[in-house]
Amino acid sequence: QVQLVESGGGLVQAGGSLRLSCSASGRSFSRYDISWYRQAPGKEREFVARIMWISSSTVYADSVKGRFTISRDNAKNTVYLQMNSLKPEDTAIYYCNTRPGDYWGHGTQVTVSS
Repeated sequence: QVQLVESGGGLVQAGGSLRLSCSASGRSFSRYDISWYRQAPGKEREFVARIMWISSSTVYADSVKGRFTISRDNAKNTVYLQMNSLKPEDTAIYYCNTRPGDYWGHGTQVTVSS
């Protein structure tokens, strides 16, 4: 069992930055791929970024490529999402997720004002 807790969300103006954290407890997640997803009001949850455990290679949604960076610190059981050049359309609840296991956190709210 893995428990995930997201943090770091908040209110920021367009063009600003935030760094989200996904901290795991219950089991080391060094052998999990970790993904960030987001869900805006009235929309379906969508993929944002993923970092693989075996190589730390990364994958990004086209909408965030070049603006967001995902990284991991296995010693701290934490994955980060650095978000730069934020846009109002980035407003959503951001969740982290594991693969395998499909564990989810409760999310952290990101609001970008124009």
